[in-house]
Amino acid sequence: MLTFEEKLTIISSFPQLKEKKVSLGRINFQYEESKSDKKNVVYHLHPNGNGFVYAGELSGYELGPKGMVNIRDFTKEQLTTIIERSIASLSPKSTVEAAIIGEEKEEKWVDENQHTLILIFEDEMWNIYAGLNLDATFSTYEEATSYLEEEGFTQL
Repeated sequence: MLTFEEKLTIISSFPQLKEKKVSLGRINFQYEESKSDKKNVVYHLHPNGNGFVYAGELSGYELGPKGMVNIRDFTKEQLTTIIERSIASLSPKSTVEAAIIGEEKEEKWVDENQHTLILIFEDEMWNIYAGLNLDATFSTYEEATSYLEEEGFTQL
């Protein structure tokens, strides 16, 4: 288990996050550029090592109240990954994403190098975009997600 100081060092390395001290020695880290009213990425990081990260829009995590994941026993890699994914999930759509997606519901998929692909259902097909470029088209959601997973991407 990482110590409070180690977690604090990792979390503080994200320049997008602003530290806000709260009661009982706990610290929140907020993402002021969030597309929603959810601003806390890290919630109630406590000197005993306990704390939470917002993952309400992410897959692959056991969510607690308010879409939070307990990070008490996270490794450095796990903590870094969930914070990166949390920030990405709260980030406003870029101009490129808005041009492709419009008002459609999309899924963001990211690889270990933080390359992002967008999966969207349009014209009865599942399309995968890399920026403005159409990367692949599939007739079913299962085919599209299988392709993304094979290429090393995980859903945000």
